[in-house]
Amino acid sequence: MTLLQQCPVYAPTPLLGHADLARHFGLESLFIKDESHRMRLGSFKALGGAFAVAQMISDAAGTTDLDSDAARKLVSRMTFITASAGNHGLSVAAGARIFGAKAAIYLAAAVPEGFANRIRALDAQVVRISGSYEDSVSAAIKAADENDWLLLADGSWDGYTERPALVMEGYTVLAEECRMEFTKKDIWPTHVLVQAGVGGLAAAVSGHIRDYWPKQPEILIIEPEAAPCLMMSVKNGRLTRVEGPESNMGRLDCKDASLIAFQSLRTDADGFLQVSDAAANSAVSLLANYDIRTTPSGAAPIAALEPLSLPPGSRCLIFVTEGLEAG
Repeated sequence: MTLLQQCPVYAPTPLLGHADLARHFGLESLFIKDESHRMRLGSFKALGGAFAVAQMISDAAGTTDLDSDAARKLVSRMTFITASAGNHGLSVAAGARIFGAKAAIYLAAAVPEGFANRIRALDAQVVRISGSYEDSVSAAIKAADENDWLLLADGSWDGYTERPALVMEGYTVLAEECRMEFTKKDIWPTHVLVQAGVGGLAAAVSGHIRDYWPKQPEILIIEPEAAPCLMMSVKNGRLTRVEGPESNMGRLDCKDASLIAFQSLRTDADGFLQVSDAAANSAVSLLANYDIRTTPSGAAPIAALEPLSLPPGSRCLIFVTEGLEAG
């Protein structure tokens, strides 16, 4: 967390207990980690890209003081590039701007223009790709090679794991914030439901829980019915691309899992659940009734809870991963 604390907008996000929602689901308690205002970017992704940018600058400059002359001189020549469904691109662009680097963000056709405008407002170059998220990833890889830019993807594959691991390390901060709060309360969840696209957040949270939490919950990974790439990869014992229609859970609608996320979750996760677009929409409405404003992606764990009959006395932790601005 030391590098992130050099970021002027870093602060822990709230871990909220919701007694009314807990009663709605027949739970003893329901804890919601609300990422909708994380670092003014409105998503947990703010932790990953910004942290990875900071760490890569620190490694290249040989110092953890990112305000040093050595770091500032080096960073002015650095350009970070990534493909994004929106939030990761915002985080990379913000990190680059904060620390004085340049950024180029590749966005697929389905990414809302609101994301593109917010990224441009961070002085980053936005490149639109007329295709899928996977097409934007391929285009970003090609541009990084042609321009000698620093590829900072949040997915990983054979031969490309070190930088995505840095992104995931940033995500562990929110799991550590939860651990500190549960330690104070001396109350621990029996179940953790965390959504997944390529799987970076899910793997980071699950790995941190397995390594550092004194009381171990059951961990369930939530994916769209249209994109269960992690479930199928774990089922087949290898990375497996899935096919399906476009999901309204845009940040989770990934047909290819991250290699390191798959490798981690095949041992750390206890199960995988899929939710429909309709269920995700209903979950958005339910949360809005309790003044929690999010998108279908952010509400996916609530959608999974609705049909899930957990035993009496269950205590659940879920993550509202983004606010309405992400939509």
